Amino acid sequence: MVRRCLRRRGACHAVLMHLLLVEDDPGIAEPLMGGLIREGFTVTWAKTGGEALAAKEVDLVLLDLGLPDIDGQVVCRRIREASHVPIIIVTARGDEIDKVSLLEIGADDYVQKPFGFRELVARVRAVLRRSQIDGSKATSDGSVCVGSLSIDQRTRDVILDETPVTLSPKEFDLLLFLASEPGTVRTREAIIREVWDENWWGPTKTLDVHIASLRKKLTPDLIETVRGVGYRMSAPKE
Repeated sequence: MVRRCLRRRGACHAVLMHLLLVEDDPGIAEPLMGGLIREGFTVTWAKTGGEALAAKEVDLVLLDLGLPDIDGQVVCRRIREASHVPIIIVTARGDEIDKVSLLEIGADDYVQKPFGFRELVARVRAVLRRSQIDGSKATSDGSVCVGSLSIDQRTRDVILDETPVTLSPKEFDLLLFLASEPGTVRTREAIIREVWDENWWGPTKTLDVHIASLRKKLTPDLIETVRGVGYRMSAPKE
C-alpha cells in the first residue's frame, strides 16, 4: 500500500480524500461508512487484515485491532513498513492497550470505542491536514542537523548516528519542529498548535505519548522536559 499524491483541480476545489476502513463488524462499519461519505470522504471497506493489506492506495487508514484473521497491531506494522499513509487505530481494548506501543508500530492516533462520530471525523481531518497535506509539500531547505541527528525534510528520512530511524508522520513533524531551533524551549501550547492543529481540542497527553515514543526510538536525553513549560531539543551525545 502506497500513499497516493494529492491532486488538486484548482484552488476552489476540495480534494476528495479516500479512507480505508478496516472493521469486521457490519453493525459498526456500515453506519460509519455512511457518515464518512456524508462528510465528503470516499471509503473502502476491508473486513479482514488480509483485505486491508491488499487494498489499493488511500489517504488514511481507520484500523480496528480486533480482526478475525490477523491482529490489528500486526496489520498496522505491515502497513507502516510499506507506506507512510496515516493510520488511526480504532480499539475497544481500552486500558489493555499500551498507547506508546501503538505509536511505535506506526499509528498516528487512536480512538477508543465507543466513540463519538464528530470526534472521529475531527481526528481524521486533523491527521490528514498535518500528516498528509503538510507532509506532501516539497521543500528546498535540505536537511536539519542536530549533532549526529539528520532530518531530511524532502524525503522525510531521519538518521541518528548513521542509522535510519522509522517514525510515524506525526512523530516526524514533532521532531522537525523541535529540531528547527535546538536549545529553544517550545511550550506545550505552541507544539500542539504547530504540530497538531490550532483548534486541537483533544487531550494534551497525546503530546507526552509522542515525546515518549521519540525518546525510545532516538535517545532518552535528546528531548528535554522543561517542567511546567514544555520541551526543547538538545544536541545528542557524540
